[in-house]
Amino acid sequence: MPFLLDCDAGALPSQYFDFLIIGSGVAGLSCAIELAPHGLVAVITKEALGEGSTQWAQGGIAAVLAPEPFDSSALHENDTLDAGAGLCDRDAVEVLVREGPQRVRELIARGAHFDTEPLTGELKLTKEAAHSANRIVHSHGDSTGREVQRSLSSSALGSSGVVIIENTLTVDLILEEGRCVGALALDASTNELKTFRASATILATGGVGAIYKVTTNPPVLTGDGMAMAWRAGANLMDMEFVQFHPTAFAKGPSHPKFLISEAVRGEGGVLLNNRCERFMDKYHPDAELAPRDVVSRAIATEMRSTEAEFVLLDLTMKTAAEIAARFPKIYATCVAYGVDPALEPIPVSPAVHYMMGGIHAGLDGETNVPGLLACGECACTGVHGANRLASNSMLEGLVFGIRTVESAVKLKKSASATNTENQRMPESVAAQPEYSGEAAPTSQEIAEAKERVKEIMWQHVGLVRDADGLSTALSILNELFVQFGKPVATREAIELANMINAGWLVTRAALEREESRGAHFRSDFPALDEKWHCHLLLREENGELIIERAAVH
Repeated sequence: MPFLLDCDAGALPSQYFDFLIIGSGVAGLSCAIELAPHGLVAVITKEALGEGSTQWAQGGIAAVLAPEPFDSSALHENDTLDAGAGLCDRDAVEVLVREGPQRVRELIARGAHFDTEPLTGELKLTKEAAHSANRIVHSHGDSTGREVQRSLSSSALGSSGVVIIENTLTVDLILEEGRCVGALALDASTNELKTFRASATILATGGVGAIYKVTTNPPVLTGDGMAMAWRAGANLMDMEFVQFHPTAFAKGPSHPKFLISEAVRGEGGVLLNNRCERFMDKYHPDAELAPRDVVSRAIATEMRSTEAEFVLLDLTMKTAAEIAARFPKIYATCVAYGVDPALEPIPVSPAVHYMMGGIHAGLDGETNVPGLLACGECACTGVHGANRLASNSMLEGLVFGIRTVESAVKLKKSASATNTENQRMPESVAAQPEYSGEAAPTSQEIAEAKERVKEIMWQHVGLVRDADGLSTALSILNELFVQFGKPVATREAIELANMINAGWLVTRAALEREESRGAHFRSDFPALDEKWHCHLLLREENGELIIERAAVH
């Protein structure tokens, strides 16, 4: 696979590490902290430490921390399988629910603070949609992600074996004889190219939310990890399954949309259309506590039928004090934008939230590219199937981020011996590859193209899809690739190329799957079809996309 940029990575001096982790969210930092005793770890992050999607998570972490008969691993496993619409790989789910409680306890031991019952001091466990028991731990009511990110960042910064490299965009993976040996990266502040080499390279770059117009994700999630893995020859899986959160705040900031946690409905919030009619019981017996894909499409249907821009989430049965105590961030943000949830319903509408598909990875993070591992949202182990169960995402990052450690250590042990010079950290040198097209696009043209990608993905590859819309999206993305697919060495241009690449893969997989299942809904194929009871594995062969059906285990 060619580099995204026209440059010779071998001509650049390299920094050497035992382990190279790209991404600084829950999966990447969990992995880094556990790897530190085994060698020198570098964590490359596109912005400042902690600016990824982990800190935005509100609802919490799902784990079986209550004794039977209140909860059990079997119940959590069944809830996850049910939400996944038949496409969860059972062995991955078993690992998630079995190892999850211990990972949460380790997080607490590292200094993470979760809400507790005032009288007993025990963890306060709440319930979210599609869960059959109270098993969600949360922090400061609705700021769980921020607390998890804080504690992991503190642990990583306090580790002598972890080097954090901020404001650096990873551009491409470096391959030698088919093996990943590190990555080419761009220092965003200087536009200098650098290379980082390691025995094991671990992608933990998060999802693709920023390729959509309406999303709860931060702008940094432009699909970089999936795009660079694809260029390196990695297989991807289940790229059609993009999850839409049902309830994003429909007023106020739009980039990203502020999330109104699913826990609000778990605490009794009900959905109303603009006629003030409760409607979810028409769509699912669990009403507001139905799986996310069901609630999202129900809201979209009500919005279309009533010609409204949003529906209403009614929490007025609670007092202001109760709402502020349980959801302090949500309450304060709503009030700041002129909506007091204690006095009036909250305007909400669906937004892109999470990616179930990604780089095909085994239970220990292994990919089909030697030397390359993947974990967290950018990876696809099959654990989420066609639809992620609420609050399983941070749990996945913890569980599979730490499971990746064993594979990374094995790669280090099997790597050829390195000399002592490999521990030096030489200064980087500037390198400015020339643009391969007739003229480099301007910053304005790049910004406009980014917005076009987002609009195309939202309009044609969103909640409701069909062949005509998906084909239109592919055609436009192909045109954009011709113009912007070989970028200059700037963050904005590289992100745009990755957005086009990731969007194309999502769209192509969505066009292939001719059924409706989980988060993937085709209006021209509205029924679930058992002949599509399979994963879609995407790979490249001789420059051509190959899509294979892979068994669900």
